Amino acid sequence: MSAGRVRDRYRRRPYEGAADLRVMQSLSRRLWSPASRWHIGELAWSRFQHIGREPEWRTALWECDGEPVAWAWATSPGDLELQLDPAHPDLAVEILRWFDEVATGETRTVTVLDAETALIDVLRRHGYVEATEGPFFIHLRRDLAGLEPATPGGYTLRHVSGTADADARARVHRAAFSLPGLPPSKVSAESYRAVMRAWPYRTELDWLVEAADGTPVAFCLVWLDERNRAAVLEPVGTDPAHRRRGLAGAAILASLHAARELGAETARVRARGDDAHPAARATYQAVGFRRCARDVSFVRAVAGH
Repeated sequence: MSAGRVRDRYRRRPYEGAADLRVMQSLSRRLWSPASRWHIGELAWSRFQHIGREPEWRTALWECDGEPVAWAWATSPGDLELQLDPAHPDLAVEILRWFDEVATGETRTVTVLDAETALIDVLRRHGYVEATEGPFFIHLRRDLAGLEPATPGGYTLRHVSGTADADARARVHRAAFSLPGLPPSKVSAESYRAVMRAWPYRTELDWLVEAADGTPVAFCLVWLDERNRAAVLEPVGTDPAHRRRGLAGAAILASLHAARELGAETARVRARGDDAHPAARATYQAVGFRRCARDVSFVRAVAGH
């Protein structure tokens, strides 16, 4: 289909706020399968975990006959995440044109799932080359039948009680993800309250492991898509001072038990797949998750740079 006909068929509009996140989530929910890259909870977490980053983001939605069929989320200077209904493959080229209009860096990077072969073909035809070096993420999955018990070994397990826990929840998150050699986490009490207000967050799926003095030292947040009976873990972590004690695994199992009680049948999580950071992957595998897919990044240099 020609570029003009594509533009006539689809309506593109910019992201304008939380109501449009729900539109993006509606597409992710409609397209969900065990091999899907995007879950409604991952979108909520990604959008709200940090405050003040919106100027770095350009996001657009495409609709056909009033129904969302694609969204694209560009972050500075030149990285793109997207979701496209496979029934509308002709829109892929239009999304890449939009990306070129809003990106500013010397290279363009687009990340897709290895199963999205039609998108991969479009990327290759437009000069993108698979990145074979550097970090990458894999998807791991398990069904929730026969869940093992959560055993925190001398620590206490509880789910978050409400926004009063936002400050403590943010502190343990920063401790877990502010590591030597990496940028410090920007999750704050304010941003965590924004996460807690986002659909489909539920306090009963947000679990903490506490030390004897009541200090949170590990956590797991699960997001549930009730329609698809699918849960996703995002995020999971442990304070470095309390690692190698099985606490993240205990938080994961406690949250998965809660998700199963609410109707979940399967769960998925993303983790680094390269050998530079194997610990998270090993934690998930220890509680029954197995690899099912991989994210793949494609890169294109911009002419003139």
